[in-house]
Amino acid sequence: MDYLLAANDGLKILVGVSVLFVWVVRYHNIVEEFKLYHLPDWLRDLVGILKITFAVMLQTTSAYLVLLGSSGIILLMAAALITHFRMKTPYFKRIPSVVLMLICLMLFSIEYSLL
Repeated sequence: MDYLLAANDGLKILVGVSVLFVWVVRYHNIVEEFKLYHLPDWLRDLVGILKITFAVMLQTTSAYLVLLGSSGIILLMAAALITHFRMKTPYFKRIPSVVLMLICLMLFSIEYSLL
């Protein structure tokens, strides 16, 4: 059981750091990507606010907030994948969305099993 808790904590940190890195440090890439896909600025800002909020929820000790945060990121990543498929982007550009979705699916299942 200890290894499960350690893995859970490690995955939470990984998601939090990666979301903050992409949406804060590499924000200029996000701006370019949303322009390339002809998506409005308000949607980019809303997605950023939601993703950062969900990533912060993952860092709490509340199981319900972790479930909500992981569910939110799963939905956002599903929408990102749909957009990538519609825009026919190369497969390597879809990898981050898939990986983040899979990590959040693992977090959701671990956290749900701990309830």
